[in-house]
Amino acid sequence: MPPGARPTSSSLTEGGPRLRIHPTAHPVLTLEEAKAFEAALFQGDVEAEWRAMNAAGAALGRAVLTDWTELSPWPPKARLLVLAGKGHNGGDALLAAKAILAAHRDAVADVVLVFGAAALKPLALRAYQELVHAAPGRVNLRPSRDPFSSAYEVSLDGVFGFQFRPPVEASCAAFFQRVNTAAITLRAAVDLPSGLGDSAVLRADFTYATGSVKAPVLAPALRDIVGRLRYLDIDFFNTAGATPAPDRSVLSIHTLDALRGWRDPFSDKRHYGHLFVVGGSRSYPGAVMMTTRAALQSGVGLLTAFVPESLVPSYAAQVPEAMWVGCPETPAGGLALEGLHLLRERVGRATALAIGPGLAREPETLHLARDILSTLDLPAVIDADALQPHVVASGRQPRIVTPHAGEFKRLAGDTELTAYAREMGATVVLKGAPTQISAGQGVYLSLAGGPVLARGGSGDILAGMIAGILAQQPEETLGAACAGTLWHGMAADALARDRGATAVHTTELLRYLPDVLRTQGAR
Repeated sequence: MPPGARPTSSSLTEGGPRLRIHPTAHPVLTLEEAKAFEAALFQGDVEAEWRAMNAAGAALGRAVLTDWTELSPWPPKARLLVLAGKGHNGGDALLAAKAILAAHRDAVADVVLVFGAAALKPLALRAYQELVHAAPGRVNLRPSRDPFSSAYEVSLDGVFGFQFRPPVEASCAAFFQRVNTAAITLRAAVDLPSGLGDSAVLRADFTYATGSVKAPVLAPALRDIVGRLRYLDIDFFNTAGATPAPDRSVLSIHTLDALRGWRDPFSDKRHYGHLFVVGGSRSYPGAVMMTTRAALQSGVGLLTAFVPESLVPSYAAQVPEAMWVGCPETPAGGLALEGLHLLRERVGRATALAIGPGLAREPETLHLARDILSTLDLPAVIDADALQPHVVASGRQPRIVTPHAGEFKRLAGDTELTAYAREMGATVVLKGAPTQISAGQGVYLSLAGGPVLARGGSGDILAGMIAGILAQQPEETLGAACAGTLWHGMAADALARDRGATAVHTTELLRYLPDVLRTQGAR
């Protein structure tokens, strides 16, 4: 293959299998869309609604127990506070309490029927009766006027559903104030925190969107009220038929299905792509190592890393699976311009490029990055110090750029995400809570991950994962971006649940990548 030529399908696979990842996602709905969607889904079938309520309650109970493990093992004799309104959200909360009490036989629940038992709609009443029947002697009914003198491990907020409209009436607002100041370790909201949109609102540590994600929980101004957002997929969109064309959608775990399952027994390393990684400097020697290690765990067949020559002996000893090419250095220890020929003479082997981790910002090194992108016609992941406007604008190859909010501001100014992606002809992974991904037509959201990722190096690992997947499917930048981001976030969740979010190292994330793929039902 001549220098600068992009690898073709035949040069990648030589007749072997192809990785094909397309995002699988479910729409974010406005409140009116959610109302219409559920009406069309259930068509007045009460038993279908009851089955959905049971699915939501069971999923919520499992999710709360799973998220609790980020703090500690589940404590003995735990106390739940269940806040139920009149309708379906109240039923979801009551059935979630049933699931938690079934899992922990010494736990007890205090239930507050906020508007009284007489106000319960039929399915919410049925859920309350199921809870009492399933946990005799462990469910205590409390009036809403009582003070909260006890401490609770978990509260389940099912007071108002997504059809609530402000204002919250005065006595209910006073009750919310008492709950907000009570001693509760994990505050869980069903669908939306009750009172959202009003000044009187129940605050949540986690909001669990059941069936679909409703748009208000994604409003940046409400982050402190909503807390961490989880999506509980209970198969609404596998049975519903046509759904609204979304401006925003939430990635489903099925986005990772192509990475699961059997690999072709007759494949070899060439069938899984060859990634070039360019980065590193004496100032930031660790970043490119993390990117390389993550890419090697993405399933890529071959990886060549171009780094300052002084770093190669140490790197090769640590990660012998990669091919390390020592490049000329600037006096400060960055990559020098004259190293470009080392990539050009090898480019016929590559299917994708990752550039930026640990690169540093010397003008000469950034000039090299620009020349690489202008010269090598390879699909590229551009990260970290390479996220400079003049670098990103170089070349016309398919690109994935992976900025955090500050880097995106530097690249795009006040331009909105989809508009910038469309203007640049790029796929943008805007890291944050949640991470947003766009190729210029709508936005995909990854709700996986959490504050365990708020530490140096997590972005370097993400870049490596995305780039390794891209090398295996060079034509599918959006699929690689979505799959790498979701996989990264789910591994972060697994790490936090096993080890907590504080006393861990960033590179421990790599240990959890295999289990995400091997756990088919992970949520």
